[in-house]
Amino acid sequence: MRIVLVGPPGAGKGTQAHLLAKTLSIPHISTGDLFRANIGQRTQLGLEAKSYMDAGRLVPDEVTIGMAKDRMAQPDAANGFLLDGFPRNLAQAKALDEILVEWGIALDGVLDLEVPEDEVVKRIAGRRLCRNDGGHVFHVDYNPPATEGVCDECGGELYQRSDDTEDKVRTRLEVYHTETEPIIDYYAQQGLVATIPALGKVDEVTQRAIEALKK
Repeated sequence: MRIVLVGPPGAGKGTQAHLLAKTLSIPHISTGDLFRANIGQRTQLGLEAKSYMDAGRLVPDEVTIGMAKDRMAQPDAANGFLLDGFPRNLAQAKALDEILVEWGIALDGVLDLEVPEDEVVKRIAGRRLCRNDGGHVFHVDYNPPATEGVCDECGGELYQRSDDTEDKVRTRLEVYHTETEPIIDYYAQQGLVATIPALGKVDEVTQRAIEALKK
């Protein structure tokens, strides 16, 4: 299957993408992984992306599209893939369509993870990360540490990322509504969108997505 996963920040896309890709036996292709791999391997696209990032500028769509196209052309994606974070705007969505037409294939579905905006803010603004290398994550409401501000696993200091404040989260949501949300309408016109309520237990959300894909 060839699937695009969309949803606002804090909707759980990374978690669901990993679980769905594993269940469907297809590679999970995320924008973050694409950038890290290309920059780490010093590919031409990676070097170009890094030059923009180092200058504090947005990476042009054509660079991101090129990375995605190269990754989708790899042998492990021959029977399908799950795209997470790409496409992120209409230009990228139309470019993806052109690539798939060129290859004689098509998307099977677009899963739209739906979460109320206030819940998104609560999820992200409540996150606390450990400063040590373990990568432990807590939440002030959903997964609080035994001692406030202290990691249960290693005793490290817990902190809030600077872009996880409520104001920053609402700004990120505005960007999502402006740039990414229009692709949902674009794909809905093609009859590809299934909206998945993303509240509840992780495995429940995964099962809703699987059932939607079966239809």
